[in-house]
Amino acid sequence: MKPLSALALVSLTAVLAACAGPSNSGSVYSSYQTMNEQTVRMGTVESVRNVTIANPESGVGTMAGAALGGLGGSQVGGGNGSAAVGILGAVAGGIIGNRVENQANNRPGFEITVKLDNGELRSITQAADEMFRPGERVRLLSNGYTTRVTH
Repeated sequence: MKPLSALALVSLTAVLAACAGPSNSGSVYSSYQTMNEQTVRMGTVESVRNVTIANPESGVGTMAGAALGGLGGSQVGGGNGSAAVGILGAVAGGIIGNRVENQANNRPGFEITVKLDNGELRSITQAADEMFRPGERVRLLSNGYTTRVTH
């Protein structure tokens, strides 16, 4: 395999891995969440706070960065110098790849505090894909494991 082809393959793998992961959106249902009864409670939004939702690292960014850095570094110089630069390139690439993966895995979210009609307060964190404002009437949908806020 040519070095350029290997580089493209590793880059594509890293990009696809960064995009994978479950959604924390109040509007996205997994297939196993369909056709299940949910409890609906009504309430009023008390507050909305911006948060960051961080998904766990897969390690793909670090590995892809190290591979690319090592490959690129080994092309520099010759003999022992080539090996040394390859090692330095792998370390630097791993660090950069890890940082890129961390940024790709962080998504904006909301911590929504709702006062239920029975007076209880509930706080739910979900993706920031739908705006909520204090004073709005909302529904809390719960299945026993997850709760989402919807209009």
